[in-house]
Amino acid sequence: MKTHRYLWPALVSFDNLFRAYTKAVRGKRLRPDVAAFSYDLEVNLLSLLGDLVSGSYSPGTYRRFAVYDPKPRIISAAPFRDRVVHHAICNILEPIFEATFIHDSYACRVGKGTHAAVDRFSHFARRHAYVLKGDVKRYFPSIDHELLMHAIGRKVQCRRTLGLCALVIHQGTQDTAGRGLPIGNQTSQFFANVYLNPFDHFILEQVRPDGYIRYVDDFVLFADGKGELWEALDRARDFLEGLRLELPPAKCLIQPVSAGTTFLGYRIWPHQRRLVRSSIVRYGRRFGGLVRDLQEGDASIEEVRASINAWLGHAKHADTDGLIRVLLKY
Repeated sequence: MKTHRYLWPALVSFDNLFRAYTKAVRGKRLRPDVAAFSYDLEVNLLSLLGDLVSGSYSPGTYRRFAVYDPKPRIISAAPFRDRVVHHAICNILEPIFEATFIHDSYACRVGKGTHAAVDRFSHFARRHAYVLKGDVKRYFPSIDHELLMHAIGRKVQCRRTLGLCALVIHQGTQDTAGRGLPIGNQTSQFFANVYLNPFDHFILEQVRPDGYIRYVDDFVLFADGKGELWEALDRARDFLEGLRLELPPAKCLIQPVSAGTTFLGYRIWPHQRRLVRSSIVRYGRRFGGLVRDLQEGDASIEEVRASINAWLGHAKHADTDGLIRVLLKY
C-alpha cells in the first residue's frame, strides 16, 4: 500500500489556506464571524499559518445546538477560523483517499451526491428483485477515534499532519471515551467516508451482492433472492461490530423493490420516484423561515433564490412536475 509523507508543507502553505478559505466562506459571507475574518483576510490567514507552523494552533470552542427535523441531533459549529483549517486538511487528504474509495460511495465526493446515488438505486432496482436497506445506529457519535486514526495512518505517515488530524478529531467531541465526530465539520464528512471504506470493500469483495450503494451511514444491497440478503445482513453486522458500530434491527429492511423503498428523501420504485412527504413539509418550513429572514434583513435575495433553485433541483429528480406547479403556482 502506498503511503504519503511530507504533506505538512503543502497543508500549511498560504495557497492552501486561501483555497480552504474560499470553500469555507461559500454561502456564509453575511455571518458576523465570517465577515470579521474576511475583513482582514490576509492578516488572519497569515496569523493562522503562523500558529500552525509554530505548533501553537488550538481549536476554538464549538457552538452546540439541537435540531429536531427530521430527527433529533446535536450540531456542533466550529469557529470560522477552525473551519478554514478543516478545509485545508481535506484539500490535502481527500485526493489521497479518493483513489481508495469504491465507485458506489456517494456522500461528500466530487461528481457524486444524493442524485447520483438515487439514479444508481433506480439502475439496480430495475435489474434485481430484492433490496436490503440499513443504516448505522448513531453513526457519527459512535466513530472510534483510535480506529479512525489507524485508518488515516495506513495512508498518511506525516507526523505533523497526523497530529493536526488527531487534534481536530479529539477537540470536536464531548465523549470522554474517545468516540464521536461533530456533525457539521467538513473533516467529519470526509473522515466518515474513511472510517467505512473497509466496510465498503468487505461488502463488494467478500459478500459480493448484485448491487451496493452507500451514502454516509445509509446503505442498500440488491439481490435476486431474500436468502442472500439475510446472509449479507448477518455478515455486515458482524463486520461493523469490529468497527464498534451497530445496525439497529428496526431500521434494517429486506423487501421486494416493487414495494418501493425510501432512500435519501425519495420513495423509489423500479420505474418511478416520489418525494417523501416529510421532505416537502421540511422545505416548506425552511422556505418560510428564509422569507422571514429576508424581511428582517438577515438573509439576501440571492440566498433565497439559491435555496429555491436547490430544492427545485432536488424535486426534479422525482416525478414531481404537478407538485412543483402547485407549490410555485405556475
